[in-house]
Amino acid sequence: MAFNGWPREAFDVLARLEGDPPLSVREEVRADRERLVRVPMIQLLDELADRDPSYADHAVWHYGKTAWWWQNQSSSIRIDRNIEIGVGLGFEGMTMQGAWWYGSTEQRERFRAAVAGRSGARLQRIVDDLVERGYEIKGDRMKRVPKGYPADHPRADLLRHRSLIAARHLGFDDWLFGAEALDRVEQVGAELRPLLEWLADKVVAES
Repeated sequence: MAFNGWPREAFDVLARLEGDPPLSVREEVRADRERLVRVPMIQLLDELADRDPSYADHAVWHYGKTAWWWQNQSSSIRIDRNIEIGVGLGFEGMTMQGAWWYGSTEQRERFRAAVAGRSGARLQRIVDDLVERGYEIKGDRMKRVPKGYPADHPRADLLRHRSLIAARHLGFDDWLFGAEALDRVEQVGAELRPLLEWLADKVVAES
């Protein structure tokens, strides 16, 4: 079926899962949550992949053991090794992020070398632009600049990253209940593309 947004009843289901709901409540709402919350996320990502095949490798998570996984519908779009877009839906609406994380030692070394080199200036411009657009730049950071790089390097803050995430809360509004949500996700994907392409080019090993 085509994606037409989330039914308003989806958030009634999520509201029943607030706090620390017992297993009996989770099982009671499982069918409604699947139909009203998870299935629309699958439809959204399927339709997004139809628009742009680079988004074809995606997954929509099932339910975990803790309440958080029931209260939040998470999904990911794999862009490259350890590089992905996350799309999530919860009580407060939709969030998205572009992430490079869980990278190997070799990936981290390539990241630092690229940040310190000429191409690092472009990454800094990309990150600055995302901040201006309302993204939060986060990730696992070292307390100090890694050995082998000057502490006063102009991109010292980026050099401290062991993972790099640009996250944005898209909010809770009427667009969630219609096909416009797909356009919003596509727009954020386009905004994240320069960051993800830089990471794929500079950090992921050539095959």
